[in-house]
Formats: sequence, C-alpha cells, structure tokens
Amino acid sequence: MSTELIDVPKGMSIVKSILVKRLQTPGYFADVYLVMQNGQYEAALFINDKYKPGPPIPYPLDNPTEEVTHWMGVRPSVGLSPEEADRIISEVEGENAIHRKKMQDRWNKSDTL
Repeated sequence: MSTELIDVPKGMSIVKSILVKRLQTPGYFADVYLVMQNGQYEAALFINDKYKPGPPIPYPLDNPTEEVTHWMGVRPSVGLSPEEADRIISEVEGENAIHRKKMQDRWNKSDTL
C-alpha cells in the first residue's frame, strides 16, 4: 500500500480499499478500507489518510434522504449514498462469510449482556 495511514489502531490490519469519496469540504477525501480487527473483517473510515473511529459497518441515518442514507465515523461523520453503503456492507459481509467469521457489531454497546 503506497499511502501512509495515520493513527491506525493497534491490532488493526488493512486489507484493501473499498471506497474513495471526495467530501464537500475542499481538499478532503474519505477512504473506507476493509480491515481485520477484533478477529473479524470490518470497514474503517479514514479522512485524508487519518483514522476516524466509528461503527464497523455503515449505520442507517435517523432521517435519510434519497442521496444520503447511512453514515460512518464520529466527529466528523461522513454521509453515504445507498449504493456506497451497500458496497461497503457487501464487502465486509462477503469477506467474513468467505473466512467463516461471524460479524459481531460491538459499536456503542455496553459490555454487559
């Protein structure tokens, strides 16, 4: 990989790029990578090559529009079109299925059952 990514969490390994998106802010790009983390494949958001924490797959917006239905990342969040979200989710689910890994979404959940 030719790009030097910043603030990649310990234990996260980058597998491949899924999506590159130009943001409305001039000069800013969002990259979504397929990563291996916590023993499963997940999607990870990077803005201008810097890791941004967030859910392991795109989450639906509370108030979607025709153009933007899902989001990833926190501070800032990046809105995704239905096609972009489907592409990312399909890539993550497909990789987990190929490698017989069960996706566990631990984002924003307490440790208690």
